[in-house]
Amino acid sequence: MTIDLERLRASLLPEPLAGHFVQEDGVADQPLTPAAVLFPIVLREGGHTVLLTQRTVHLRDHAGQISFPGGRVEDEDLSPIHTALRETEEEIGLSRERVEIVGFLPEYRTGTGFRVTPVVALVQPPFDLQPDPFEVAEIFEVPLSFLLDPANHQRHSLHYRGALRNYFAMPYGEYFIWGATAGMIRSLSERLGLLQAS
Repeated sequence: MTIDLERLRASLLPEPLAGHFVQEDGVADQPLTPAAVLFPIVLREGGHTVLLTQRTVHLRDHAGQISFPGGRVEDEDLSPIHTALRETEEEIGLSRERVEIVGFLPEYRTGTGFRVTPVVALVQPPFDLQPDPFEVAEIFEVPLSFLLDPANHQRHSLHYRGALRNYFAMPYGEYFIWGATAGMIRSLSERLGLLQAS
């Protein structure tokens, strides 16, 4: 499966839309912390890939999980793009000169108390990465075609805070991609028309 970049651009939101969101199981009626992540699609000649990180195991939020680079909005951030680019530079050292923002996915609300704006970008190789050893245990790439293919999306469930929560996962080799990261990938698959109506 190959994804045409013009089709990708056309499927995205040109700007974040208030009230337009995807919500995980277990989102409580509480204030959600605003955050933004970069959904970085690397333009490899052999096929586009997605750049992902594995978080270090000692972090307070989402320790050890596979994630997009990003984090919570700071007071000085002017927009979700600023947050995503700043956090990406801090976490993995990816220069914003290699990044072209192409659009947004709907806000993603997590059961852990965040409302995340996914900022989709094309990344032009070559680039040098410098992971922050406090936050990032590993940086790796997964073929975009693998992640967007619904055949690779597994349904799982777990008991969390006294209730059964359902979630998607996309295992890839030794990596278990799940939770918010998998949910945002599903969101892109849906916008590209790759998911059957359920």
